[in-house]
Amino acid sequence: MRTYKRSILAAALIAAIGLAGCSDGDDGKDGAPGEPGAPGTPGTPGAPAGSVVDTVASAADFVLSLAPADIVVVGGDDFAIKFTVTGKTAKGEDVPFSGLDKVALYVMNQAANTTDTGAPLLWESHTLTNEFGSSMYCTPTGMAEARGGAEVEACTLVEDEANPGTYTGTWEHEGNAPVVLADGDANNLHRVMVRSYDVVDSTGEGIADKLLSTPVDFIPATGELAVSEKDSVSNASCIKCHTQMDGYEATDIRIANIGAHHNYQKVENCVACHNPAYAGGEDDPEKGFNANWNAMIHTLHAGHHIDDLEGEAADMFGEIGFPSEINQCTACHDNGMQWNDNVYAEACVSCHTDVDLATGENHRGIVPESDAACSGCHGAGSLSPMQAHNVAARAIATDSIEIALNSVSYTESATVDMDEMVITFDVTIDGVAVEDGFEFTNFTKYDEMKTGWIDTDGTYYGSASVNLNGVVASAGQLMVTQFGEFNLDGKSISVTPRFSVCADSEGMLIECLDSSGEAQYDVGYVAVTMAPAYWNLANADGSGATISRFSDPARVTADEAKCNTCHTSLGIAKHYGNERFDQCVGCHNDTWGGSYHATVEYKTDAVDENGDPVFETIEGLTYSNRDLFTVAHRFHSGLWDDNRGFPAIHLNSDMETEGYPAVATECSACHKDDVSLFAADGGLTSGKRAIAVDAGATMFISPTAEACRTCHAHSSASAMAHFKSNGAIVEGDPASIANLPVESCATCHAEGKTYGIDIMHAGGAH
Repeated sequence: MRTYKRSILAAALIAAIGLAGCSDGDDGKDGAPGEPGAPGTPGTPGAPAGSVVDTVASAADFVLSLAPADIVVVGGDDFAIKFTVTGKTAKGEDVPFSGLDKVALYVMNQAANTTDTGAPLLWESHTLTNEFGSSMYCTPTGMAEARGGAEVEACTLVEDEANPGTYTGTWEHEGNAPVVLADGDANNLHRVMVRSYDVVDSTGEGIADKLLSTPVDFIPATGELAVSEKDSVSNASCIKCHTQMDGYEATDIRIANIGAHHNYQKVENCVACHNPAYAGGEDDPEKGFNANWNAMIHTLHAGHHIDDLEGEAADMFGEIGFPSEINQCTACHDNGMQWNDNVYAEACVSCHTDVDLATGENHRGIVPESDAACSGCHGAGSLSPMQAHNVAARAIATDSIEIALNSVSYTESATVDMDEMVITFDVTIDGVAVEDGFEFTNFTKYDEMKTGWIDTDGTYYGSASVNLNGVVASAGQLMVTQFGEFNLDGKSISVTPRFSVCADSEGMLIECLDSSGEAQYDVGYVAVTMAPAYWNLANADGSGATISRFSDPARVTADEAKCNTCHTSLGIAKHYGNERFDQCVGCHNDTWGGSYHATVEYKTDAVDENGDPVFETIEGLTYSNRDLFTVAHRFHSGLWDDNRGFPAIHLNSDMETEGYPAVATECSACHKDDVSLFAADGGLTSGKRAIAVDAGATMFISPTAEACRTCHAHSSASAMAHFKSNGAIVEGDPASIANLPVESCATCHAEGKTYGIDIMHAGGAH
């Protein structure tokens, strides 16, 4: 009842209001528009779309730039830093990178050594000197989480709102920033580098490679850029083996494949931590090496050659095999002569680990008072680094002895096993024909001349041998006769050296063993100068011979010169002193099946009673050929065994390749840049169409699939099924004909295709 009365009252009130409106003459329509109000204050214009980025696709797309004028890291002034960061858009345009929220600063200076021990110039880390750690973080809050989870003071990082991508750092805590060396010398060369964190790609995934600025070397007193006198090894030298990271400018050389700390990319970056503040003696039984850069890098690269490594050094470096001669200093030192001019114990004993300068052991009993005394013996002459580490003896020995094919005569006999082939060689030493009565007996490590024949398509057949030991020279020639059932009449034969001699430290020919049977040569595996020779038995003068495809540059896609950037000489890299692919083919060809390394083993996490690693066989993964490219691929990817001792390149228990210095997928590290791997018909450019897998060359497999299978990533059962479904004849299921059909691999994987080998194996994974 009460609600009803309330409703009547509301209706009456509305009616009254309506009547009142009508009484003022309102017809119920909208009134005239009012006057426009005053314009509001304009808002700040937004940045045009695409004018800044906060993600990048790769580390190379992220560029942080520093200038000396914007850096204060020495003296009494407050710390300050300013830098800019750009990133690439999807279109490849460089624009400001906004939103950076954590960086680390590494700061050091190069000071003169005032003591008589160590290098003349030393790196000094500002943060380590100030007992703060190896670097200092910068964040928007001025605090950061360090490794291990502890919260530490950081510089305050601020992005300029008016200039996105421009950042400043200041120290808002008590005292000055730990990267400032208050009593440092502003006239010293200083180096500053910045590492950025938490940068992601467009999917939110973190960038795999470290984001490191190019270090800036400058003199704070003048603000001028400077060049370090200590950088005697350039990054260009390192990438000869380790290869260069993708995407960076040619002038910004970064090392692609350094395993330690997941790659610090540049020599200049490494010394930020590996400086005297971290240095320790080589005799530290727990560490086993000196962490100062100059000493550590020697021990690291000599690891496989040092017998008495201890502690961490044995675990970390003991398996590293240097691919060139270990005493070839210029293989790495390519920037000045500091390595020869600055002689001090720390650098020397890091490789000569058996020398004890405190007792004189293995140093002729000499105990130097200090490093200042070293130059007395090693400053010049035969004991100077340049002379003591001279590798020219190998080149001298190689150049001094020359063997050349003079002639071949062949008589095919109707009598079984009695064909006769007479091969005559011209032999000179230092350009002079050898005297009558000379013979190589006692002077050689290997004395074979491999003989085979070449088919019309350049395929090499046969691996017979003739030995020159015991053959006596006459009129400057060595003549050797072979008997057998050769069936070579009218064919082109090949004579390939597998021949090396012993030489002394002066490069002179020397008997390999002394009177007591002990080795006395200083240089081993010295190849004689002889290229493979070809002789057409159809012509008396041998003319018109077919050559092996390995001697035809247009059919060889690998590059000996690229191999030698790391190995210096292929004659050092492997056995017998062979320095050319077409010398290797005497044994490693596609018609001589079988393998001395048929199985694949991986290094387990266990060790035996002697502390040596234990290897286990990967069941079901075998190789039945010794073809050159198969062997080369297998060896460099770690698909090997340990039947000749520890393989420097091997698989670990996670099936990852260890010991190979380059990026495993970067084909261009070894292959020519301007030659396609595939021919127009889809086969290989070399013309190889089959590989024998038995000694009698009666069973064959397809070459392209076998090349792919020499990488562990493509050695699975599913990969084999893929090969077979695309026309390949594979290991375990060979064909009895050598003229195999061309596989269809090139349809998808030829250069220029969406899944071309040039795209998929560009070396992008670092």
